Amino acid sequence: MGSGESTTRKVSFGVDDEDRVRILRGVKLSEDVLQRMRGVANIAPDRTNIHYMYGSRYEQQQKLLKEEWAKMAQREMEAAKEEMAKATSRERQQTRLEAERTKQLVQHLQKKDSQLKALDAFYKEQLAQLEKRKQRYKNDSFFTPSLLFLVFCRPRNTEAVCAGLQAQILSCYRDNKDQTLKCSDLAKEYMQCINAAKKVRAFSIYGYTLVINS
Repeated sequence: MGSGESTTRKVSFGVDDEDRVRILRGVKLSEDVLQRMRGVANIAPDRTNIHYMYGSRYEQQQKLLKEEWAKMAQREMEAAKEEMAKATSRERQQTRLEAERTKQLVQHLQKKDSQLKALDAFYKEQLAQLEKRKQRYKNDSFFTPSLLFLVFCRPRNTEAVCAGLQAQILSCYRDNKDQTLKCSDLAKEYMQCINAAKKVRAFSIYGYTLVINS
């Protein structure tokens, strides 16, 4: 080394299991150089491991997120199907209720129409009966004053004509003061009996003229 010329020597070295440098051939390196070499040798594997670790964790997280999104989508789809089924069921039930209400309304209107028709027929029948009673009353009003005159105001020197019918008529009028129509048949028979006597007499009472054959 004291000659002033530098010579290049090739050296090789290695490390044992305890990271101790073993000189194979050449000169021994300083401790400082060995420390730097150990640091460089240790850095590269650590960075590789870190990248691998983070890459694996990222992939795992991505996988978990995808699975969670798939589960959420499935739950949302099932909830939507269930809600649609409920809505369809409600709509069908509402349709059935509307149809039932419409049917009941139609039945009610038909029943009401039948009742109105029956009531109309009843009123028409009552009017017809009233008309008949009115006509019978008119007919009876002709016979009543005339017959009463014949019964109570006959000549004293004349023998009573149709005495039996007279008694029946008087009894009928006494028993049916408010329902004189019941005596109308007797009145007709009495008039026929008077006409059969073939004696003519004229009486005027209450504006009526009664001609009796005697």
